[in-house]
Amino acid sequence: MTYAFDFSGFGVYASLLARGTAVTLALTAASTVLGAVVAVACAGVGLAGPRWARTIVATYVEVIRNTPFIVQLFFIFFGLPSLGIHIDEVQASILAMTINLGAYSTEILRAGIDSVSRGQVQAAQALGLQGPHIFRHVVLPQAVANVFPALVSQVLIVMLGSAVVSQIAVPDLTYAANFIQSRNFRSFESYLIITVTYLVLSIVLRQLMNRLGSRLFAGRAMRTPQQGSRFGRMLFAWRGGRSLPTER
Repeated sequence: MTYAFDFSGFGVYASLLARGTAVTLALTAASTVLGAVVAVACAGVGLAGPRWARTIVATYVEVIRNTPFIVQLFFIFFGLPSLGIHIDEVQASILAMTINLGAYSTEILRAGIDSVSRGQVQAAQALGLQGPHIFRHVVLPQAVANVFPALVSQVLIVMLGSAVVSQIAVPDLTYAANFIQSRNFRSFESYLIITVTYLVLSIVLRQLMNRLGSRLFAGRAMRTPQQGSRFGRMLFAWRGGRSLPTER
């Protein structure tokens, strides 16, 4: 069986595909920024917060990591209005992507924090820094540098997973393909075009983010988790004002 490819009628839909690509990138950018904030906050609370806060963070991470993204999206878009919370499809998409990225990135960042040597914290304490400042200026930059490739991969996974937001009528790249194939009945060509587009976006974004990471973390020694020491909540010694014991 032979198939005759026909891309001749796709020129009129170029602007629609461009708008869909722009929407996909905008959703990814917004959720990346917000997801990073969520991840940093949850990683800090999960390691050094009070017990009730750690329980909330652990529950949030487990629930999100063990449920499908499309279910999370539907719960937000179709479920929240039952509680009187009304948001449009774009806001629902950003919220769902942020919550999803934040949960996965929390665990990635926690692993990065665990990889930071305890000696770094002790040196910061010797210089007179307190817990929050140690976390912000000493631990967090090294932790992010150590797990930056994993964070980049997670951002790309969320971007690719955003294809399901077309199910709630967000005019993203997949929505554009669905619309086009419903008009010209060239399903293979339509989805081939967006497959290639997603592939190009992923490669380009990975290269750009890796270059950004190499500039941000230039000169930092990269550690693997085995090279660091797991010291959990002792990392943040501001709880109770205790100092960490000196390594011998």
